Amino acid sequence: MDDGFLDKVMGAEEGVGKSDDFVGTLWKGWKKYGVSQKLQLGLFRSDYLLHEDKDTHEISIKQVEFNTISSSFGALSYRAAAMHRYLLASTGYYGSSPLLNGTNLPPNNTLPGLVEGLAAAHKAYGQAETQILFVVQDGERNVFDQRWLEYELLENHGILVVRQTFDQLAISASISADNKLIITLPNQSIPIEISVVYFRAGYTPTDYPTPDQYETRFLLNRSRAIQCPSIALQLAGGKKVQEVLSRPGVVESFLLYESKGPERFTEEDVKEIRSSWMGMWSLDLNGDEGVRKAREDASNLVLKPQREGGGNNVYKESIPEFLDGLKNADREAWIAMELIRPPEGIHNWLVRAGGGSAGRVKADVVSELGIFGWALFGEGPTVQKDAGWLVRTKGRESNEGGVAVGFSVLDSLVLLDA
Repeated sequence: MDDGFLDKVMGAEEGVGKSDDFVGTLWKGWKKYGVSQKLQLGLFRSDYLLHEDKDTHEISIKQVEFNTISSSFGALSYRAAAMHRYLLASTGYYGSSPLLNGTNLPPNNTLPGLVEGLAAAHKAYGQAETQILFVVQDGERNVFDQRWLEYELLENHGILVVRQTFDQLAISASISADNKLIITLPNQSIPIEISVVYFRAGYTPTDYPTPDQYETRFLLNRSRAIQCPSIALQLAGGKKVQEVLSRPGVVESFLLYESKGPERFTEEDVKEIRSSWMGMWSLDLNGDEGVRKAREDASNLVLKPQREGGGNNVYKESIPEFLDGLKNADREAWIAMELIRPPEGIHNWLVRAGGGSAGRVKADVVSELGIFGWALFGEGPTVQKDAGWLVRTKGRESNEGGVAVGFSVLDSLVLLDA
């Protein structure tokens, strides 16, 4: 909501958008066309790993990143948790562990929780006979996670969904004289008014192979339909924003000095938030200092660009060679982050799909926890709620952690007494 902050950090004139064409183009479109709908919806996921201090061996929880666009696998995490509770009821896991009981396997409300956010935005739009638009990728591989949201919207809220790619929207989408977003489908005579635009595409440059896809995104963003997320909210999820917030005094300026209402943050709250962050800095820090620091401590770092969807980071031994080829003008688009070091010695069996018992491998594994939530904000009182969790498990040797890109699998929580 702080346009000046986003302009300075992510903009094409002062920030990351100068060196990152993808970020810069989104920012320019936002500034050129503006918005007509102040209310916006965020379906968020904040990801965490356990970290073991190499000196004290103290274990704490550290934030990996905060996702503001296409925060996926909420619906499938809901099904995974339900599956594990079903297996407990049907087999008792054959008595393999006393920890596997009904008390320790918690329910997960991600599917109804996230849909509650979409339904709240739909209701706030205030027009009957409207539908929610899912913007999806061509040949969408993650369709099963998305369909559960669609079914839940219809079955429990009576809200219809229309699915369209950017290329389809270039033909079907238009804006009326009063800025309503209208979808006209070839097999339907009555145009559809859209209440909420939910983006499951648009987070990667490959979703915009030509300027036409960007123009379609800008058309959607300037309509009266509630955006999830708006371009501004997508930009706010950039890794650069994460790094800038970690600088001394920056997050305090938002939480201590600008927060209002009865639930104001305290200095102790801010201290606790900061304790969940690893060290971060920009590669353009003080001229060459950022690159020098990254080169010297490469084995303990990950380099992150302004990208979502997995498979974009540079890790440890690959960093020096990457830095050799990085142009000075591109440094601002990357941040260096200290590696989170999960505790070692946590073993499980990994089985490749279709491999059967012969394809199983006992491995040292790492699990990442994602916490879902939603917020409807921008005009009037902010409404925000928690919306369940996600667990992803992978072999320790894998640096990346995405499910869709094949690095990890969906898992469930087992609660233990402290």
